[in-house]
Amino acid sequence: MPAIGEAVAAPFLLPHSLHGSGPHRIVAVHGWLADRAGYAAVLPDLDRENFTYVFVDLRGYGEARGAPGAYTTTEGAADILTLAGRLGWDSFSLVGHSMGAAVAQRVLAAAPHRVRRLAGISPVPASGLKMPPEQWEVFASAAEKPENRRAIINFSTGSVRPAAWLDRMVDRSLARSDPKAFRAWFDSWAGEDFRAEVAGSRTPALAVTGALDPAISTDFLRRTWLPVYARGELVELACAGHHAMDETPLQLIRTVEDFLRADDGV
Repeated sequence: MPAIGEAVAAPFLLPHSLHGSGPHRIVAVHGWLADRAGYAAVLPDLDRENFTYVFVDLRGYGEARGAPGAYTTTEGAADILTLAGRLGWDSFSLVGHSMGAAVAQRVLAAAPHRVRRLAGISPVPASGLKMPPEQWEVFASAAEKPENRRAIINFSTGSVRPAAWLDRMVDRSLARSDPKAFRAWFDSWAGEDFRAEVAGSRTPALAVTGALDPAISTDFLRRTWLPVYARGELVELACAGHHAMDETPLQLIRTVEDFLRADDGV
């Protein structure tokens, strides 16, 4: 359901790619700083026999750059449900990175009977991400300032990654996102609090955090994720920051897929 006063554009079929042919279906949602190419490093080693993944581009990203919309987590969730309906998926699990985890939680809020399991990678919780004014401005102006995107990526990965990797991440972010949409998405994922819509959910909900991420940290998720989900779990990856898909892809795959298959008997 839309938030009060929120305008939601007409249903839109998200650009997507399918990987695998397994019976357990998974929708994977990218974060704020990348389109679905943000998952590129994990694609070769996914379990394609037991899972079918669909990776999407949210409005304003990747193949959906230029798509009109409100660019909110509520709208993103509606778009994912539209795509799941087009695919004929009555039930599915969700994987979301950072902002994408907020979108995934909105899907759970809108259609809890359809969601098998939820896995957030450095997830923005349903409470949003409160920031002091000066930090908010750094994020808000990152839509137009590549140096701010670089600073955010560097800080959130422990300031220990190679300069060339940071440059590549920024270049991808700029090439695969629309500045107007990028800015609007920030207001939604950071500023909205929809805990009441998911609180007490019995859906198994895993949060994966990186030990090098000072913002979406283990302590932060203990305070924000675990109290919301009755069957919540938390795993910390020792060598990862905020972008575990690039930093520790094999460890991430093992952690997430072991969680997803827990009710499959595999």
